[in-house]
Amino acid sequence: MPYWANRGIFMTKIIVDAMGGDNAPAEIVKGALEALKERKDFSVVFTGAEDLVKRELDKYKYDPSRVDLVDCREVITNDDIPTQAVRAKRDSSVVVGLKMLKEDERAGGFVSAGSTGAVLTAGVMLIGRIKGVMRPALCPGVPNVRGTRTLLCDCGANAECKPAYLAQFALMASAYGKAAYGWDAPRVGLLTNGTEDHKGDPLHQEAFALLKELKGINFIGNVEGRDLMYGDVDVCVADGFSGNIALKAVEGCGKTVATVLKREFKKNLGSKLAYLCSRKQIDSLSDMLDYAKLGGSAFLGLRQVVVKCHGSSKAKSVKPAVLPALDAHRGGLVDLIAAAVTTEEHA
Repeated sequence: MPYWANRGIFMTKIIVDAMGGDNAPAEIVKGALEALKERKDFSVVFTGAEDLVKRELDKYKYDPSRVDLVDCREVITNDDIPTQAVRAKRDSSVVVGLKMLKEDERAGGFVSAGSTGAVLTAGVMLIGRIKGVMRPALCPGVPNVRGTRTLLCDCGANAECKPAYLAQFALMASAYGKAAYGWDAPRVGLLTNGTEDHKGDPLHQEAFALLKELKGINFIGNVEGRDLMYGDVDVCVADGFSGNIALKAVEGCGKTVATVLKREFKKNLGSKLAYLCSRKQIDSLSDMLDYAKLGGSAFLGLRQVVVKCHGSSKAKSVKPAVLPALDAHRGGLVDLIAAAVTTEEHA
């Protein structure tokens, strides 16, 4: 029996979908175990094929009292239709994990690199939305020049939005910043095609008016795409269509810079020597632009903490997805969102 059970204290469990993503289960298991090494105050439960997950676990040294495994014989793939798969594949790692999240009071969050559609669908069907939330939203962190992250909400869960949705995205992302990262008053900007108050199409103009009057956020006005990484904003609110394009552009920027630097510094002896002289600065730039190190996207608006990692995630992306899920739970994310939505409804 784990030592904390003897004391009547139970560690928070983070449930990890071991079978989700292109690099499962190897990179998923590795990343979750690395998270366990960094923090001693939680445990991990893997959902997935027992034989495959155990094979990966056997490669590492870890505290077995902090690791559990629930055998699941089905996997939801990107080729499956999400709604049908969630209903048909009841023994899949996603469905089993989210059911456990709902039913086990010690479970604090669920992390998956599996099918985005399946995780979102199962999240709504099995966990449910917080009362008053109109549309749950995906909220990843984007690297910025300050060396921190800018929360982008929404980045793809809602391609078509109403102004009221964007206002709620601001409330939910601000709550996430407070719960997971300890930000007192996150600065919120609305992503559009100019910083002037009148910029944008009717959707964004109406959303601007709502955000300007919203009491529960620190709204600083409109922001442009470049402000995601360079501007003085902590939360960037977007409709899912624009947010997804912005996120993919940031990912492409990071890959492009890394590729160009690598190519240029391999050209000749002179460039190789130049690299040696500026290696520290170049590595720092590459590290800042490495979006993979910022983990997954929180699925805001559900009654439990759910984090969705990129399908191609490796260990270095899984680890920083597990820890914010834990911090968001400990910081009372769900309660903060519920309180913010309720307060706004009665304003």
